Amino acid sequence: MPSLAEVVDDHTSLEPADRARLELLVRQWHLLADLAFSDLVLWVPDTDPNVFWAAAQVRPATGPTALFEDVVGDPIAYVPEHLVTSAFVSGEIARTSDNKLHAGNPVDVVAIPIPYRGRIIGILERHTNQLGVRRPSGMELQYVAAAEDLAAMIAEGSFPAETEWLEPVGPHVGDGMIRLDPDGDVIYASPNAVSAYRHLGWWLDLEDVNLATITSQMAPAKDDAGHDQLLEALSGRHARDCEADTTVAQVLLRSIPLVREGERIGAVVLCKDVTDLRRRERELVTKDATIREMHHRVKNNLQTVAALLRMQARRIDSPDAAAALQAAMARVSSIAVVHEVLSQVFEKTVEFDEVADQILRMLATVATTESAATVRRQGSFGMVSADVATSLSLVLNEICQNAIEHGLNRGPGQVDVVAEDLGDEPDGIQRLRVRVITTQGQRLPEGFDLQTASSLGLSIVQTMVADLQGEFSLTNLPEGHGTQAEVTVPRGL
Repeated sequence: MPSLAEVVDDHTSLEPADRARLELLVRQWHLLADLAFSDLVLWVPDTDPNVFWAAAQVRPATGPTALFEDVVGDPIAYVPEHLVTSAFVSGEIARTSDNKLHAGNPVDVVAIPIPYRGRIIGILERHTNQLGVRRPSGMELQYVAAAEDLAAMIAEGSFPAETEWLEPVGPHVGDGMIRLDPDGDVIYASPNAVSAYRHLGWWLDLEDVNLATITSQMAPAKDDAGHDQLLEALSGRHARDCEADTTVAQVLLRSIPLVREGERIGAVVLCKDVTDLRRRERELVTKDATIREMHHRVKNNLQTVAALLRMQARRIDSPDAAAALQAAMARVSSIAVVHEVLSQVFEKTVEFDEVADQILRMLATVATTESAATVRRQGSFGMVSADVATSLSLVLNEICQNAIEHGLNRGPGQVDVVAEDLGDEPDGIQRLRVRVITTQGQRLPEGFDLQTASSLGLSIVQTMVADLQGEFSLTNLPEGHGTQAEVTVPRGL
């Protein structure tokens, strides 16, 4: 199904500002659909004035649909008596009350012109399913009355107001609806709206009370700016989002002013009890903080273990044993680096460049002390999952250690760590390639077989890469001296 932008660009001569105006309307038109219990279709004019294209469609959440099929991308062509054509030519709302049958159901249709900058840029067609029509309830009458006010505002060009901005996600009509008069007093409150205010602590009738006054009394803002925002929203003067917050309940509020011929006639306030949602959000924040503290403590413990290994290595006489302890210390430290980064972020992924740089700095410090070797990173590792980061840090540490000890034979030289993003592979998995290159060192001996190598470091690398479902190879460079270790792993498991 094509998007609004695609339909506008492919079939119309509307300007970017016209399209932005239509997109603003579509972001908020669920309010009209739910209040009118109607399907809405946005029609835009073709370059041929006798043709219109369906650019967007929405169904009501409060009642049965009248349009069972999607019509976006369909045209209306050369039908002068069609309501869309009539509304476009006249610039006025066109109606039919003959309950025309659509898919066997009687449907009431209204076409609302959308003016902008002195011309009609689209038509909003409203389809209301009249099957099983009964005497409407008081709530339904209030909904429909508010819908008619909004339709008139669309035809006047005053809804939605361009100077007023609302969050993309907010309360809907079914969550709770309050109708205000021009003074901000409640004319009507739906049952869900009454329940939301009960949770805030208001046990009297809502009708005939000033909504801004009682809300600010029950849920006073924490500062003057918040207080002014609450009063401004609930007075109905401006379109605003705000939240009434008490110690036991939180209610999200959205105010939409109703205007007729430039005069404010009241407002619609949507409200949603978000107490449980806010409680779950607080729980998630607490869990995130707990997890970060756990990573911090693990990092501290690993650093303590590394320090103990370093102390033990300094006190042992056997060079081989000291080297083994130093290698173990480096492995523990590389894992600690990952936990240090994880303790500073909320996400489940890690910016691995920071991890790699810390490991390479640690290796370079040791290498400089022993052999004046340098270690350099090229390219970016990007984001990897926390599970992959721990294993990849060990793999990077072992390969670089191996390059310094065996590739350069602890002599001077340079180790290049090249990171390359492979993007999405044919199997849909994002992969990362890491190459560790020594161009000045020794070559692998003839007949070298990675599978039969006795090196503990290489065994660790093979095991870790296999667990990550990746690939590992160690080969001589095609020309000159030196070797290349190549690892390919997925960015996430």
